[in-house]
Amino acid sequence: MKNKKLIFITQAAAIAAMYAVLTLAQGAILPYLTFGPVQFRVSEVLTILAFYTPAAIPGLTLGCVIGNMLSSLGFLDMVFGPIASLLAALTMYGLRNVRFKTLPLIGSLMPALWNGLIVGFMIELTDAISRLSASGGELSFYFVNFLIWGGWVALGELGVLLILGLPFCKVIEKTGLDKKIQLA
Repeated sequence: MKNKKLIFITQAAAIAAMYAVLTLAQGAILPYLTFGPVQFRVSEVLTILAFYTPAAIPGLTLGCVIGNMLSSLGFLDMVFGPIASLLAALTMYGLRNVRFKTLPLIGSLMPALWNGLIVGFMIELTDAISRLSASGGELSFYFVNFLIWGGWVALGELGVLLILGLPFCKVIEKTGLDKKIQLA
């Protein structure tokens, strides 16, 4: 029992560290592809690990908190981004056995869904707050803007998961890593 707990904590910490390092490095080099409405966050490929170990759930969430420290949206991105990561990882883990021709295609859509909704909302909320400051009184949240922001975020997530994530999944399974990192 202790061994499983130790493995879980070690895996979660390693996933958090990898996600944070990849996000911070990309954010320092290409901040416009890492934070904001058009994201192609290479670290999101690690969400694939949620198909193989429940340790990915806290690992990805914590990694996102740390990785979002460079975001221009500051504290909001350190709250909303990890919530999206948490929900994506939870649903991916829940869908880990749902396969389409051996690929976890449905589960791979979850980061796009949750980040599109939550990060899209966060971006429009920050824009609404900016407009409130500029207009001096009325808070105006534009649903169409939310859909546009959310769509851009979701599109970037889909790009990462379909272009990098699914091939990463195949490599994990072909090399037998999936059996080595499973806790159950």
